[in-house]
This record gives sequence, structure tokens and C-alpha cells, in this order.
Amino acid sequence: MPLAAFPFGSATALAAALRAREISSVELLKAYLARVDRINPQLNALVVDDRKTALARARAADRALAKGESWGPLHGLPMSVKESFDLAGQPTTFGHAHRKTHAAARDAVAVQRLKAAGAVIFGKTNVPVDLADFQSYNPLYGTTNNPWDPTRGAGGSSGGSAAAVAAGLTALEFGSDIGGSIRNPAAYCGVYGHKPTWSIVPKRGHTLLDLPSAELDLSVVGPLARSAADLALALKVTAGPDELTARGLRYRLPPAPKTLSGLRIAVWLDGAPAVDDAVRTRIEAAARALAKAGAKLAYEARPDFDPQQAHATYATLLQANMAARRADYPSLVQARERLRADDRSDHAMALRAATASFKEYFDANQQREQLRWAWHDFFGRHDLMLMPITATPAFKHDHSEPAPARTLTVNGKPVPYFEQLFWAGLATASYLPSTVAPAGLSDGGLPVGLQIVGPEMADLSTIWLAAQLARLIGGYTPPPGL
Repeated sequence: MPLAAFPFGSATALAAALRAREISSVELLKAYLARVDRINPQLNALVVDDRKTALARARAADRALAKGESWGPLHGLPMSVKESFDLAGQPTTFGHAHRKTHAAARDAVAVQRLKAAGAVIFGKTNVPVDLADFQSYNPLYGTTNNPWDPTRGAGGSSGGSAAAVAAGLTALEFGSDIGGSIRNPAAYCGVYGHKPTWSIVPKRGHTLLDLPSAELDLSVVGPLARSAADLALALKVTAGPDELTARGLRYRLPPAPKTLSGLRIAVWLDGAPAVDDAVRTRIEAAARALAKAGAKLAYEARPDFDPQQAHATYATLLQANMAARRADYPSLVQARERLRADDRSDHAMALRAATASFKEYFDANQQREQLRWAWHDFFGRHDLMLMPITATPAFKHDHSEPAPARTLTVNGKPVPYFEQLFWAGLATASYLPSTVAPAGLSDGGLPVGLQIVGPEMADLSTIWLAAQLARLIGGYTPPPGL
């Protein structure tokens, strides 16, 4: 197929080629499906295949374009979405085997908006059970492997999403994030990912419930892609209020900066859970490149709060939200009742957070509000912040149980598996936008990602800085051999 943008080009370039009729939607879809058939068996990224429906839509897209009709900026673009989004007629399981016969009655709102912009969605990508791990494996669909090294995980919970994008199996992806679930897979697989400001992209249809569900605290949905421009494009077509508030509510996201010269960028690397030198050195190199391009870097600048207390607040909010949707929640309550009052172990504290009373959740929410104002004040003096999102590059598959007993090796020492939630929680707890961008390869040849955090609603700025970094230090690189 004589198209330079396939299979590893940006969705933006592929969409332009479709509009120019350099290639048809059917041709592009079949080309991606051929790659899925050839490469997916070794990765197990795409787990729900809806190619029959997609081919019919691609043909309709080609007919429409031939008549001069445009469906939108994604007209005819083949893409996939995370398994946890409802796709009409297909199962939504969150990795639970007992849900394999479920069939969604309608598309999730994000899927509706992608289709309204012209996208052709041909399948869904793998997740961990309940979207609750840094790896993507489950008893229904199995394990997703990292395209850079199949002995390693692709991240979670949008691991299938990141693997599919990195391997050139899809033009664009849409995932979700509550504990780094877009961001850590993007970093592990060497692609771009964006966690939007909380609630600007509706999550309706991203649930195990068949009825509309209340807006889940912390959780967001957003894109993964091979370029920062693709993130901006996908955000543009999906952001906006849901029907309940659309009568009077609009989002006007502030424009991105126009130059790096004088841009005030803070860098957070110290005084927090350990980060492996393989990650740290790549972020430091990115920071130096920004400084050389004219940005003003501040390595000691921090918002005015205690980082560990901030993480404790996030942990309470996160654990309470994640546990509330578990089928075994009553057993968690019973386990908490058996705890000794003086038990302050990690397990006991996590169990208390998971079964938080309304008063305990209310208090954590009030503490979160103070964090939001501290960040607001901080971003009055600084424009953006660089920090890690993962403690290490992608790690070897580890399905041992219980998950909290797992460890990661950081600079040769074992550290608690879930400790790296700290870096995700800084942005998540306070509803901040965060973009992950490739920062190069480790000495071991694995992708390293960095996290760009900005003030609430400054999504276009964090994405913009990711694009500038691509210009300065390079961006997405295809995995070898694919």
C-alpha cells in the first residue's frame, strides 16, 4: 500500500490522506486488520473484533466522501477503543469471564462522539480485571504483551490500548485513567497518552452498569496515540458536557502557549518514592532540552502541601471508588471489622480506605479541595510541571497474588508495587490534566515516558508541550521488528 503514514504514522496524517482520497477507508481498514491478523496473536492487544460492522461503515464512509460529504475530522479513520467502553452489540466485561455473553445496547458517549467525527471503530483492547492493575491480563482474554519485549507487560489498565497503538495495529485509541491507566501504558509502550481534566469528556457508557451511572470521582477517559497532535484531535471531538448539562454548559479550554521562550516549567524528581535512574536520566535530558530552547526551569518548586499527606488523601479517594464497584464489597467490610484498632499496616490502611464511611470520604474530599487550591496557587507562578509517571520502564510479567505483595526493582532494590501510584495521584486527586510523552529509550532499549502536568482545563498546554518535546528530543519510535 503506497501510503507513507501507514502503519506507524499519526492519525492526523492518515485522516488527511483519507480526505484527500489518497486511500479509501476500506483499504486502510483492511490494511490494519491484516496487521492485526499477523501481529496480534503475539501481543494479544485487540480482544474484541468487530470487523464486519467496521467494514460496512468504512464502505459507507467511502461512498459519502465520493459524494462530497464529510462526517468530520476522523472521516473513515479505523481505530479501536478500550474493552471497558460500551460498543453496541459487543461485550463489556472489565475482564470478568461471567460477562462474556453480555452485549452492550448502545455505544458509550465517547464512542458516539468518535463516530460522529467519522471514526470507524473495529474492535476493543485488553484490560486487567476491574481495570485495577499496572498489567493487562484477565481470565477471559488472557495477557497482553509489550511490543518492545513480549516478556514484559504493556501496562494497565489501558495496556491493550497502548500496545495496539505502539505496534501499529490501529490508527488511534481511547482509554481510561484513575490511577495512571492511560499514562503508565503509554510510558511502557513508548506512545502518547492524555488524562484530561476530570469530567470534560463524559464517561457514560464506561461502566458495568446497563443504566446511566453517576460520574465516578477521579476517573477520566482520554486518547492514546502516536503523536501529540492526535491527542489534541481526539480530545477536541470528545470533550464537552453530557446531555444533562449541555443546555447551558460549554468548555472553552485555554489556548496553548505559543513559544517555549520564557515558559515557566517546574521539574519534580526528588523527595518522593524512588524513581529508577533509567527513567530519571531521560526526564533530566528532556528538561535540559527545554531549557536550551528557552524555557525557565525550576527544580525545587513545589505546590504548598505535604506530598505524603497528599498521597494519603488520593489513596483514600481511590481505594473507596475502586472498592465500591467490587462484587465482594461486603467481605471487605467484614475484614475491616476484624482489624485491630492499632493496626497501621499498609494492608489495614488500604482496607480502611476501601471501606471508608461517608464521613471519612467527606474529610478526604475536603483535603483534596485544599490540594486543588494549592495547585491553583502554584500554577499562578509556574506554567507546567514535568515529573515521572512510572518508577521504571516496563517490567516483567508478574501475576503473583496477592498483588500488593508484588515489588518492582528500582535501582537494584525492591520497592512496593503500588508505590508508583504516587506519581499518577498527584494529578489525578486534584483533577489536573496530564500528558505522557515518550522521553527516549533506556540503556536496556525500553521506552521511557515522562508526565506533563498543568492547571485544571489547561489540557491543550500539556499536549502542546508534548509536541515541543517531540521536536527537541524525538517522539514515538516503532518497536523493532514490527
